[in-house]
Amino acid sequence: MAEKRPGVLFVCTGNICRSPTAEGVFRHLAARRGVLDRLRVDSAGTHDYHVGEPPDARSVAHAARRGYDLTPLRARQVSRADFHEFDRILAMDRGHLRQLQAIAPAGSPSRLAMFLDHSGNWRGQDVPDPYYGGARGFEEVLDMVEEAAARLLEEIVAGLDR
Repeated sequence: MAEKRPGVLFVCTGNICRSPTAEGVFRHLAARRGVLDRLRVDSAGTHDYHVGEPPDARSVAHAARRGYDLTPLRARQVSRADFHEFDRILAMDRGHLRQLQAIAPAGSPSRLAMFLDHSGNWRGQDVPDPYYGGARGFEEVLDMVEEAAARLLEEIVAGLDR
């Protein structure tokens, strides 16, 4: 039987800006570290607004300028199965965390948490919706995501060989 790979699911509302940005950055960092094939990484939305669509063009463009490719990603909605398939389900804000807590099946092994709780500078804070901040909003999201993703990856890598 194959060993279960640690799994991380990033969650926002429609899965077209914050959560795919976190997925793309985390994938990039894990690939650069040589551990992506040992992990399961995905993103999803709490709502079905954009299922099957690519990330927002502004998210794609800002991420590309920093070397992250979000173009292969497609939006999907969180499913009940996710709570059994992913070790960590990380919400982009408190509202998403409450929504995830409300739909989590009893006995699911997933750990629900705020994504930025893995950062140093933004612990306990929400990843802001970049739509309200214009171009600077998308850059602020990337700043936060890069820091939290790097710290999260270090935490997961430390546990891979235990």
